Amino acid sequence: MGSDRAPLLTLRDAVLTRPGRGEVLRVPYLDVREGEVLALIGPNGAGKTTLVLALAALLPLAQGELRYRGQRVGPRRSLAYRRRIAVVMQEPLLLRGSVWENVALGLTLRGLPKATIAARVEQALQQLGIADLAQRPARRLSGGEARRVSLARALAVAPDILFLDEPLTALDTPTRRQLLEDLGALFRRRAWSAVYVTHDFNEALALADRIAVVMDGQVRQVGPPEEVFRAPLDVDVARFVGVETVLAGRVIHEEDGFVRVDVGPWTVEAVAQARVGQEVYVCLRPEHITLWPPDTPIPRSSARNRVVGRVRRVIPLGPVVKVVVDSHGLALIAQITRTSAQTLGLHEGQEVALTFKASAAHIIPREARPIHPQP
Repeated sequence: MGSDRAPLLTLRDAVLTRPGRGEVLRVPYLDVREGEVLALIGPNGAGKTTLVLALAALLPLAQGELRYRGQRVGPRRSLAYRRRIAVVMQEPLLLRGSVWENVALGLTLRGLPKATIAARVEQALQQLGIADLAQRPARRLSGGEARRVSLARALAVAPDILFLDEPLTALDTPTRRQLLEDLGALFRRRAWSAVYVTHDFNEALALADRIAVVMDGQVRQVGPPEEVFRAPLDVDVARFVGVETVLAGRVIHEEDGFVRVDVGPWTVEAVAQARVGQEVYVCLRPEHITLWPPDTPIPRSSARNRVVGRVRRVIPLGPVVKVVVDSHGLALIAQITRTSAQTLGLHEGQEVALTFKASAAHIIPREARPIHPQP
């Protein structure tokens, strides 16, 4: 989606420091491309907000450089650059006055003609579905309404790049879901360039053309959402994007793109490129593991892997159930529907069979290190 687009913003060889903490972020290379949404995802405290503030030239770099349309953003150019962007932080930070006055603020500060301000404010209010709130005092808005006003204020200035730092945090589920849908529709319709910070992988999947995974002050992986979801580069990224079973093993056979991995009590067949003798991790998402009664004949399919184990925990999670199974001392975690769990009559101590496809077993070399993106 955004892979063939020209870089609009580049961060290269960047190091950020904080007083009393030393180095907090190191990024060899990261770019934001024309007309794409780049999501920065990672756990709390990973450095996502620090990175977005650096990209917005709101935090100085100890080393490295930020370039916008090929021009270095230094002290002399930072103000001109900041006039071309808009930043939406976690808290709306609305001023006293009406919704209309808040949305008009950035335009007024830029000294635009009154007619232009009026037209842009009306357009932004319409885009966010809050035209009926124009004259309401901004301090009397609900959380969802305040977030929409904050977004409208940012969009009204027609930024080249829109930076959003967890804009849906602390909203109730229905409000968050609706605003996420509206944001997605706006991004698709307008082809804006945006950097969207979130710790929620589902938000990133819904909005982003590319994802950058930030952990421990480093960008650990960058790529299209499906690629990051399907093929994480290291175990930390794998766990963050939903892998719950990680088995350490050694490749004992390789042929025609298939490998067999010895994980101790049994072996795993996987679709992968690896050499015999290589130490690896076998990663499995819970939804890729199927449970069966232990004596049921398993139908022929591409599920090359079958093991038997005993249920250790059954964890209801709304419409699905998470099941922790012990197989000869190895823990495997499956996720099945509540209906399937009832059909199986799942309970702790029950023996079950587990199957999963060779293509579902993602192999990560144990020596894997973060691979930094390059231009």
